Amino acid sequence: MKKAIVAVTNDLTTDQRVHRTCMALSKAGYETLLVGRQRKNSLPLASRPYSMHRMKLSFDKGPMFYANYNLCLFFLLMFRRAELIVSNDTDTIAGCYTAWKLKRIFACKVKLLHDCHEYFRGVPELVGRKLTTRVWKTIEDFTFRKPDAVIAVNHSIASLYQEEYGVPVTVIRNVPFRQQTQQPADKSKFGIEPGQKVILYQGAVNVGRGLEEAIQAMKFLRTDAKLIIAGTGDVFDTIRQFASDQKVGARVVFLGQLPFGELPPITMIADLGLSIEKDVSLNYHFSLPNKFMDYIQAGVPVLISPFPEMKAVLDKYFIGETIENHDPQHLASRIDAMLMNTERMELYKQNLQLAAEELCWENEEKILLDVLKQLNAS
Repeated sequence: MKKAIVAVTNDLTTDQRVHRTCMALSKAGYETLLVGRQRKNSLPLASRPYSMHRMKLSFDKGPMFYANYNLCLFFLLMFRRAELIVSNDTDTIAGCYTAWKLKRIFACKVKLLHDCHEYFRGVPELVGRKLTTRVWKTIEDFTFRKPDAVIAVNHSIASLYQEEYGVPVTVIRNVPFRQQTQQPADKSKFGIEPGQKVILYQGAVNVGRGLEEAIQAMKFLRTDAKLIIAGTGDVFDTIRQFASDQKVGARVVFLGQLPFGELPPITMIADLGLSIEKDVSLNYHFSLPNKFMDYIQAGVPVLISPFPEMKAVLDKYFIGETIENHDPQHLASRIDAMLMNTERMELYKQNLQLAAEELCWENEEKILLDVLKQLNAS
């Protein structure tokens, strides 16, 4: 049986994109191994229909982490048979590319597929860090034209890389599986009282996500509602302390890190889903976030930043509204206007049914399977 090794730098707990990729690889006839890293606070992994391995590293962040990760990844790849290596984002490409190149020198029949989850040099953490950005660009310049195939999560990111490197990039959007019928979570477990509205943010709790302003907006909200923040990230503790400092702790619920399999029932209890990233980087500007697509699958109307990829979906299906700025009072007024307009919210929910049928992995997976078929044939 053909073998595939998929590499990411996270701890495999919440990454839905790579899970879907691994499932598609299994469907294409690959015995798949997903490789990530083990962190001190990593949650146990539930059983999945493919193998997983988390590497224990000596460093947790910074340049030494990336060097440590790619070196360990290189040796893992060199001593395991694989007909396909899948690198995810620029932070895994060094180890994957080097092992792939050496294996080919030794006459091993192996293909390299590179998956761009984001425009890597456009992440907010690199804004203003010219030296670090130059290092990542050097890595991309050396490797990006070489893989047997390149895919990306949306048209904007694919276009950026195609223009820069002149290679074809296939778009495979970051959409979830079609949600199966299931019961919503019990609202009372999160302190939600009968008749109280639920505003949801799910995903990474990082800089530039608009969370501080969303928390402040709770002070100006006329609707009886609670804000649920499901996820963790670099500023999780800071954001939680900020909610306490703003005296709205009773109206904000922090769920922390959750395995992606536990999210859908929670998403289903929301009356409104937020994806209000700030325009602080190219990566945010051209993003099509997991949470945005998860809201659609759960039938939850959305309030979003007017970024091109998200807004194109919103305009096509008419499933929510956009914000004009991140002023907390403006956010509160937009949230109130949506939650208080019962007729409009019902229209959004009707439109969400069509959007969910079309924007699902069962449709998008066909493109990935075709890419894999072409790799096998070449």
